[in-house]
Amino acid sequence: MTATSIDTMPADSVLGRYERSKSRRSAWESHWRECYDYAMPQRDGTLSEAVPGQKKTDKLFDGTAPDAVDQLAASLMAELTPPWTRWFDLVPGSDVSSQEAMRLAGPLEEASATLQRHFDRSNFAVEIHQCYLDLVTVGTASLLFEEAALGESTAFHFTAVPLGEAVLDEGPTGMLDISYRLSEFTEDALKARFPKAEVVIDHAVGETDQGEKKYAVLEAVIPDQSRGYAYRALLTEGSQTADHAIDLAQGTFPASPFINFRWMKAPGEIYGRSPVMKALPDIKTANKVVELVLKNATIAVTGIWQADDDGVLNPATVKLLPGTIIPKAVGSSGLTPLSAPGNFDVSTLMLQDMRSRIRSSLLVDKFGQVNTPRMTATEVLERSAETARQLGATYGRLQAELLFPLVRRAVSILRRRGEIPDIAIDGHEVDLQIVSPIALHRRQAEAQSALQWFQMIGMFGPEAAQIVKPQEAARWFAKSFRIPDTLLRTPEEITAAQSQGPKGQDMAGIDPMAGLGGLLGGLTGEAGAADPLAALSSLAGAEQSTVDPNAAISASMPAMSGSAQSGPAQKGGGNV
Repeated sequence: MTATSIDTMPADSVLGRYERSKSRRSAWESHWRECYDYAMPQRDGTLSEAVPGQKKTDKLFDGTAPDAVDQLAASLMAELTPPWTRWFDLVPGSDVSSQEAMRLAGPLEEASATLQRHFDRSNFAVEIHQCYLDLVTVGTASLLFEEAALGESTAFHFTAVPLGEAVLDEGPTGMLDISYRLSEFTEDALKARFPKAEVVIDHAVGETDQGEKKYAVLEAVIPDQSRGYAYRALLTEGSQTADHAIDLAQGTFPASPFINFRWMKAPGEIYGRSPVMKALPDIKTANKVVELVLKNATIAVTGIWQADDDGVLNPATVKLLPGTIIPKAVGSSGLTPLSAPGNFDVSTLMLQDMRSRIRSSLLVDKFGQVNTPRMTATEVLERSAETARQLGATYGRLQAELLFPLVRRAVSILRRRGEIPDIAIDGHEVDLQIVSPIALHRRQAEAQSALQWFQMIGMFGPEAAQIVKPQEAARWFAKSFRIPDTLLRTPEEITAAQSQGPKGQDMAGIDPMAGLGGLLGGLTGEAGAADPLAALSSLAGAEQSTVDPNAAISASMPAMSGSAQSGPAQKGGGNV
């Protein structure tokens, strides 16, 4: 559907499309409600009528699943969008020359820092955590990314949309970018949200009802190929019929304000599936086992008794309390305990097995707290590689449906406000790189492999060592370890420094590759490595010297080969 059609179609057509999408969602609601009941009862997604402050854990007996959901949601937040840490970079695209890329590095770095400041000052960390809870529990989450009012400390405002209010559908590209939201507003909230709308307020209500009546508003966002995303808001006044529908607002957005994302998707389905859905049989069984164990515990404490009906003892009035005297007829047995036929308890073994499977399904054993106080660099890399394997497919989907749309929406808001340059993230002139912790695992593994290669080529002699370009290698490692381009010299600055010659000391004997090896050893955390700052200073001095770099590389390779044999090999014989 195009933006023109949504702007001109009658209100009943918009409501009809919403109702058809909602009917397709109805098949998921019972499944979602069951997942919330057993894994996250505090956030049921407004799927059922609830009173604020109502107890929602009366039927929950085992807390393994809620605890695992909390841990996985917190781990996703730390691995994908860590608070107060920049998890994205705006960098020059593939079509930009090296000289132009160095010129654009500074402005793009400033734009990235501006975006991060607005994220830090907003409520992003609070609302995205609620979305991660929905994502882990029911497999689908929706985040509303709005522009804050002028004068506030940030330009961003976020709202975690409960899944009970969101009705979603896939667009022509297969993305989950058709969004409907039906929410209720009070009169004051409605005027604050849509200040330019002429809302007809029902003044026939009594004095006690004024200010308490809720108005239902349907918001629709549908992609348009020519203008981005078309937006339309309708006041339905709770009836959800065209007879009372009133247009409140309409317009277009370069990027959708609704960011919808999924954990995984089955073929032919629109909504996502979650790890809680996979573990739901074990979660329900563990909950039932704990319930039966508690019932068995009450029997073990109070017991089951039998008594003769002798006309003296009345079981209905007997209270089993300390010091109680229970009358009985002469010659009768009175109250006698009924012994159980056996005491073979397998509940502990069952619970241990099921709780282990629940934690494994929710990746608690992979993302949980590290119990080892000190780990080597190899162990850290192996744990990082395992994390990347576990979240590989999910991370790819979240990058396409959450991270990229989130940054594009932020760029469009700040670009319209004039706080950042007029840039377009197209991959050609300006590219978006995700540098969250989980994305850096792969880069660090590549850097470790390159360091091993630098150490191995020393065995092939000086001729093989001449293939290495020290300055290019240093720049490549700088990108791998997220060193800002503003800290690196441009080729013009290097040429100017070389023309001035050494100052204060003789730089001719400094080995650039040895300095690079010491710097990488310090950055990767290898034991016994040289001071990285001293190595960086040595490397910078080598770049200023007029020594032949090929001769320096040839001289450095035997030493690097020897260090490779005497460093990690002596440390338990493991590979780095």
